[in-house]
Amino acid sequence: MLVNMPMDTTIKVSRPLRERIATAAKAESATINAFLDGLMAEYERDRRMAAAAAAMRGASPEVLAEYRRESRAWDAADADGLGDA
Repeated sequence: MLVNMPMDTTIKVSRPLRERIATAAKAESATINAFLDGLMAEYERDRRMAAAAAAMRGASPEVLAEYRRESRAWDAADADGLGDA
C-alpha cells in the first residue's frame, strides 16, 4: 500500500480552455480545483433533479397522490416549531 502518495493528477485540455477555467475560478476567488469541483457538484445535482422530474412525469396519478400526501405530512412536521431539536 502506498502511503502519502499525492492525490493530484493531470488532465489534458486546450490552452484556451485552461485559461477560461482559470479566469472563471479567479472571478469566484477559487482555485481551479475548487471551481471544477463546484461545477461537477452542480452538474451532478442537475442530473439528479432531471431524473426526479422524469420520474414524476412518468408516475401514475395514484403515485402522485401518495407523494403529495407524504409531502404534506413532512411539511406539517417541519412547521411544528421544534426546529432541529
